[in-house]
Amino acid sequence: MDKWLEQERPVAAPVRLQDNRVMYQPLTASSQIVSDGFVHAENSIKEFFFPRTEKLYNYKFVGQDVELQDVTVEDAPRMVLFARPCDAASLPILDHVFNWDYKDEFYNRRRRATTVVTLACTEHDTHCFCTSVGLTPDSEQGSDVLLLPLGDGNFEVRMLTEKGKELFRDLVQTSDKTAQIPEGPAKKFDVDEVLQFLEENFDSPFWEEQTLRCLGCAACAYNCPTCHCFDIVDEGNACGGCRVKNWDACQFSMFSLHASGHNPRSIQAQRQRQRIQHKFRIYHEKFGTYLCTGCGNCGRNCPVSLGVLNVVEAIHRRTVKASEKD
Repeated sequence: MDKWLEQERPVAAPVRLQDNRVMYQPLTASSQIVSDGFVHAENSIKEFFFPRTEKLYNYKFVGQDVELQDVTVEDAPRMVLFARPCDAASLPILDHVFNWDYKDEFYNRRRRATTVVTLACTEHDTHCFCTSVGLTPDSEQGSDVLLLPLGDGNFEVRMLTEKGKELFRDLVQTSDKTAQIPEGPAKKFDVDEVLQFLEENFDSPFWEEQTLRCLGCAACAYNCPTCHCFDIVDEGNACGGCRVKNWDACQFSMFSLHASGHNPRSIQAQRQRQRIQHKFRIYHEKFGTYLCTGCGNCGRNCPVSLGVLNVVEAIHRRTVKASEKD
């Protein structure tokens, strides 16, 4: 770790801030790393691959012409250390998005340059539901290296990719110790059950009953490892400027607002419906997987205690109640 920092290679890891919050942040010293004593960082690692704001190119006006200037995308080797498996599992999901009908070279360069080292979860809270979406506390998806605590300060090291093998070359020793596989949260709902409900209940009053309290702040989307909505705008003046890609969110009232003034999702319940539909039906129909890793960050960061889990658990309760009547 110190060797990477001495070479000025960027390293991000969980860091405890002065207000006691834990966030994934770039390190300036290895002593900043926090590996335990918390369930999940308040943010996600997606911002190291898909930044909150990034320039696509600069431009300036030269007479009647517009001159474009490329921007440099940093692609030197870097590392994300001690990420949660549910965060790393978001990367194969985002890979689909940024390589679907257009290959986003900004994202892909960062992805190729970054080695992701995850640490298996040894604890969880009421917001965690990775096991409900097909993951576990030691899931390997998206990781280059998975570490499992042995309980004595050492780790079982699983090198999963060539990048992972290169990182730990000559740094590990063969051992007869095997880490205990951590126990995950109990399964809280059936995704197939949720999918069926979404297909059959688009106009159900359920959405207002369960989600109208949403404030539209988008804390859920901004701290979610898989949400990926963005807007592209020009920022500048009469001399020139830059074209910029910024995070956006389907929970914002202006997200689907038409220039005519019409908004097909005019109330917050409709916007929450879109969020759940996208995560469990729309994305699944296109890519064959779900747009959720069960990290629980949406619920932890929601000021009105909504989040994905509360909504899908309400779907589960409603489905069970309906089946009991039958």
